[in-house]
Amino acid sequence: MKKKQGGGGEIAEAAKRLLGFSSLRPGQEEAIRALVDRKDAVVVQPTGSGKSAIYQIAGALMKGSTVVVSPLIALQKDQADFIEKSRLQDAAVVNSSLSASERRDALERIQAGEVEYIFLAPEQLRKSETIEELRAAHISLFVVDEAHCISQWGHDFRPDYLELGHVREQLGNPPTLAMTATASNRVREEMIEKLGLRSPRVFVRGFDRPNISLRVDTFADGEEKKDALLRRLEFAEGPGIIYAATRKGVEWIEAELRQREIDALFYHGGLRPKQRTEIQDRFMGGEVPLIVATNAFGMGIDKADIRFVYHAEPSDSLDSYYQEIGRAGRDGKPAEAVLFYCARDISAQQYKTGSGRIDRRNLELVLHALLEEKSLSADDLAKKTSLSVRKLGNLIHKLEAVGTARRNAAGQIELVNPGAAGDVARTVSDFQKLQQEMRKERLRQMEEYAECLTCRREYLLRYFGDEFQGPCGNCDRCSE
Repeated sequence: MKKKQGGGGEIAEAAKRLLGFSSLRPGQEEAIRALVDRKDAVVVQPTGSGKSAIYQIAGALMKGSTVVVSPLIALQKDQADFIEKSRLQDAAVVNSSLSASERRDALERIQAGEVEYIFLAPEQLRKSETIEELRAAHISLFVVDEAHCISQWGHDFRPDYLELGHVREQLGNPPTLAMTATASNRVREEMIEKLGLRSPRVFVRGFDRPNISLRVDTFADGEEKKDALLRRLEFAEGPGIIYAATRKGVEWIEAELRQREIDALFYHGGLRPKQRTEIQDRFMGGEVPLIVATNAFGMGIDKADIRFVYHAEPSDSLDSYYQEIGRAGRDGKPAEAVLFYCARDISAQQYKTGSGRIDRRNLELVLHALLEEKSLSADDLAKKTSLSVRKLGNLIHKLEAVGTARRNAAGQIELVNPGAAGDVARTVSDFQKLQQEMRKERLRQMEEYAECLTCRREYLLRYFGDEFQGPCGNCDRCSE
């Protein structure tokens, strides 16, 4: 892999030679140049804007291999397949879907220097042997896709992402590209801090989606709201997504649509993985025009012709809301985003944020088991403590977030700095209270959007740091 770093002319030439681009999109060349010049970069651009081309071209111009961390196996495979079919150099995927022999073959190719682009899920980087194998590959570029997952303020927070800053250090702090489709100023700051980026170049563009009409329909109570939503769906032209806050709400709406002989599917985290895949494929393939879902239906959804996104309840934050409505109208044609809202929705969501208290007895059961056994799998820990998977998962998540527990190279849970049980309990309790306050603040901002009297597009875009000024001409406030 003999490559050389280059300037703007070489970047344009590589884009044409490798990807067939006659020209680069706004922001792409600047981000590629920053990486080639060994600077870190943060790129926040909508899906379909060409973020992947940034690391593909930069990686081709830098001597060494490119690591791409992505949370979704399907996205890893799609990107690797694209690279293999293009004029870019070889790609390999290393994830839990591989057999032992397939993984061994991929790692041998990586160590031999035969692979330019290496795709991994974040949990794969817990393994010390994986880090050692990557070191041998001389990593020249480290890419974090869906980088908002590292932020506890935004949406889709994943504890595995918290280790990526440490992984960068172990790989010699190569130039790093953090990419996401949606991130407010606060989320971007958290991404930079937790990844340990050094004075990164930040490229933010494309938040405005002028083809999406924004609207909030307000109702006196929940029954009136449900009736209005169902009536609207009787006449809505799909494909469309209807988001509801709970699994129960999702199944109720789908059942009501079925009674009205409206073809729809429902999707939530309570379904088996095989069911979720089948439902998603049927919707994405156009077999069924409507899908009713919780926010479990989200990352990696890129269907160009979605004509509407309706919310039966507010999202838990503006970050989540904007990400969800952004799935509409990606073909550039008119689409609409409607929030069906009543004031009680926010108080109901606030109630779900909890008291901020930690179940000390359950926490001490987990700490005692880990102190006694040093490390345990999640299944063994559940058996030893007699805690449900949900309760245990919540406690482990909190212990990981405060730096008391981690998953080791074998994927087992172990304590890092156990301390006294009382000290850990207080640390976790303080963390939970902070999380509760953050959730309330996010809901307050969602409430402000729902009840604002000015241009809705201006409100949303300014939240994300865009100095857009209304009227936009395509929201309910501007058309009144």
